[in-house]
Amino acid sequence: MKLSRYLLVGMVLTSSFLAVPTASAATGWQVDLAEPAAGSTNVETGPVRLGSDDNRAASADSAARTGMAVYPHTLATAANAFTATVTSTVPDGAEVAVDVRGRAAGRWTEWAEIRPGAPGVLTGAAKDVEVRVVLSAPDGVASPTVDALTITPAAGQRAPAPQPGLTYRVFATREGLVGHTTANGHKIVARDHFVALPSRRGLSAKGAGDYSVRVCAANGRCEWAPTWDVGPWNTRDDYWAAPEVRQQWGDLPQGKPASQAAYEDGYNGGKDQFGRKVKNPAGIDLADGTFWDGLKLKNNAWVTVTYQWTGTHPHGFVDTPGPVLNVRPGPNSQSPNVGLAAKHAQVRIECVVAGEQVTGSQGTTNQWYRLAEGMFVSAAHVAYGPGASPVPTC
Repeated sequence: MKLSRYLLVGMVLTSSFLAVPTASAATGWQVDLAEPAAGSTNVETGPVRLGSDDNRAASADSAARTGMAVYPHTLATAANAFTATVTSTVPDGAEVAVDVRGRAAGRWTEWAEIRPGAPGVLTGAAKDVEVRVVLSAPDGVASPTVDALTITPAAGQRAPAPQPGLTYRVFATREGLVGHTTANGHKIVARDHFVALPSRRGLSAKGAGDYSVRVCAANGRCEWAPTWDVGPWNTRDDYWAAPEVRQQWGDLPQGKPASQAAYEDGYNGGKDQFGRKVKNPAGIDLADGTFWDGLKLKNNAWVTVTYQWTGTHPHGFVDTPGPVLNVRPGPNSQSPNVGLAAKHAQVRIECVVAGEQVTGSQGTTNQWYRLAEGMFVSAAHVAYGPGASPVPTC
């Protein structure tokens, strides 16, 4: 099916999608599709199409191969809403979507889909923006292609009201799947440290942690880990979002995964978005290292999750030579381990205190960041977020 010069605002393009033709906006910019940036995975250019890697939403048990092409752009004037015009070919069963995000108040906003009838709206106005083209196709279906893409800032849009950092109690399962490739192209290894959330809105690029979580178990242990896969169960359920901007199932309470509602209440006939019977209420999947080593879990369990890219706390990114950084109950390395912070994870910083002098990727310092009550990491191993607000003293 050939789609030519259509306004595309965030809903995936499939063979059944009918869009309304529109003229290309003169104030928009034409994306150079031949030059995807860092964070792109499993795509070929000229036109943009799926590559040959086996990237999938491993945690969601999805059969669709996935590729993502990311394109940065700097605006002359900050904007918080965007529409898109696309020229593409989408075979039956394949999908194309366009997302946008911006760097506001020192950190990236969540990815916003550009949807039919409404632009993608960011939580803050930004000059530095990125556009992400997401391609997917099941086995046996040819790759969709995108030949041209124009992005246009939309005037008169109101950003969602700012919120404090979001925290919800959800059911966690162990992902496992060692040797599989995640939705962002990461090859899962033994005792790995990452999580999966059921929406690509919270998906970090391979080797990055713009979208990370703090997940805490009932035993008091916590791990900070990047989101590197999509799932469990669903792939369009950003349940942490306000109902009016949730990708699907906006009639559910904020913070309640659709899988939980299906399992507990028979919501959606007790099924996920693919029509499968939901057999547990999981709203997050944990890689083996996060599950066993970070949280010391033995079985699937209810956990408390804080979505690190939400709210306005100062923030940084774990930069350590190994896969994890020990989290201590005080500002010294002799105190026992009470959790872990995975390499690349974004961490929200409550305050800073003087303690043991440590040498790491950020030099030698006696400064320690408190990430939560009774949980500290050395500032020597945390790259402070660019443009982040100053860290207060504890």
